[in-house]
Amino acid sequence: STIHGHVGRLVIGALAGVQVMVMQGRAHYYEGYAMDHVTLPIRVMQRMKIGTIILTNAAGAINPDYQPGDVMALNDHIGLIGMAGLNPLRGPNLDEFGERFPDMSQVYDRELIKKSATIAKENNIQLHQGVYVCLSGPSFESPADLRFLRGIGADAVGMSTVPEAIVARHGRTRVLAFSGISNKANLDGNTETTHEEVLAAGSMIVPKLTTLIKGVLNSISGK
Repeated sequence: STIHGHVGRLVIGALAGVQVMVMQGRAHYYEGYAMDHVTLPIRVMQRMKIGTIILTNAAGAINPDYQPGDVMALNDHIGLIGMAGLNPLRGPNLDEFGERFPDMSQVYDRELIKKSATIAKENNIQLHQGVYVCLSGPSFESPADLRFLRGIGADAVGMSTVPEAIVARHGRTRVLAFSGISNKANLDGNTETTHEEVLAAGSMIVPKLTTLIKGVLNSISGK
């Protein structure tokens, strides 16, 4: 990745008694990568028989009840980037991974979301559940964009995650995804959104995500 805050490192080891592959950073479409490059790590993980993928992102809050530092578990998404012709499954189907027209009615694993909610409650973490919308970036959204996104039911907006989630489900991999709310969306045009603001919110978000992910891994390992 060329983006500040994305280290671009792959770590393989054990966490909470579970063998894990952790990506510190990701490639984004807006950096100039093709969709098959953006989602290549997911295909590698599927080749390695990884059964569950946990995705994280920084997102702007469209839902007025969300505040910077909050965490949202994705229970669905709006794939505007795919509707614009950038679906990561475009092209010849990779039959060894999945079928040509995969179902997307339950992209985000309901059992894992439920476990996450329990872990959050046990640790006094407010965990929202909502709909994430993916745009291509790199420009942040205009106020009119944001009012439109709120009108179609989005709770948070970002520039990643949905392509990876689609490819994961195409390959029948379980998906859990969290958005760290980095800023409140600028629906009225009176404030300015910056990447520095997004990075600063990470100090509030990372401890919460660490607790949630460790708890989920403990549940997977049966501890």
